[in-house]
Amino acid sequence: MSERYERHRQAWTAEEIQKLHMLVTKGMSLKAVAKALARSEESTKSRAKLDKLKIRKMR
Repeated sequence: MSERYERHRQAWTAEEIQKLHMLVTKGMSLKAVAKALARSEESTKSRAKLDKLKIRKMR
């Protein structure tokens, strides 16, 4: 299951970080946030951790 991400290994832009914060505060799941940003789940999780954001877990 190897998906290709358009932003692979590229630095996060201020716009992407702002969108990440907005999506996380809306309560979206990791998978949904990653898909909206065209980033991998791992990259999204790492960036959220850097910014001390808590991403809601899906049950």
